Formats: sequence, C-alpha cells, structure tokens
Amino acid sequence: MKILKPAIAGTLESSDCQVTVEPGEGTVEFELYSSVVNQFGNQIRRVVLSTLENLGVDNVKIAVVDKGALDCTIKARVEGAVYRSAGQTENLPWGGAIR
Repeated sequence: MKILKPAIAGTLESSDCQVTVEPGEGTVEFELYSSVVNQFGNQIRRVVLSTLENLGVDNVKIAVVDKGALDCTIKARVEGAVYRSAGQTENLPWGGAIR
C-alpha cells in the first residue's frame, strides 16, 4: 500500500495513541514518544512495524505518541492512519482480516 498524503488516527487520551503517517524517503522512519518507552518501547515498535509490513507499507514516516495503548489499539490506529493516507474508504478489511 502506498502512503499518498499525511494522515492521523487516534487521540491523546489515556489508554490510546495518536499515529501520524506521511510519505517517506524510501524507508520506514519510526518515531516513538511515550512515558513508558523504557518498559514497552520495543513491543510498541514491533507492533507498529509488523502492522506496516502486513499492510505492505515500506516507504513511510510514522510517529506514534503513546498514552498507554494496548497492542490491539496501536495496530488499529496504524491501520486507520494508513488507510486514510491511501484514500481507501471502502472495502476496509476490519475485524482481523489483516494478520
């Protein structure tokens, strides 16, 4: 999937995260802002990168501002931002279709 324009998904509320994506420069550039980065930074990074891989995204700048989100929430926010960026609004494979 190709990132066409900047897009955001999520909020800065507790137990959520805000994910911002924009077209990259040939690679995946990942930034993480979290108060629990020392405890959970590696796991958040794994969830984000595996979700991008499953979506076929390999050229993106992605920033995650984590406020204590669970893995499933992080995955949903990454998917939402990517679909918004790609302009895909119909036939979204929600509900576990993306592994």
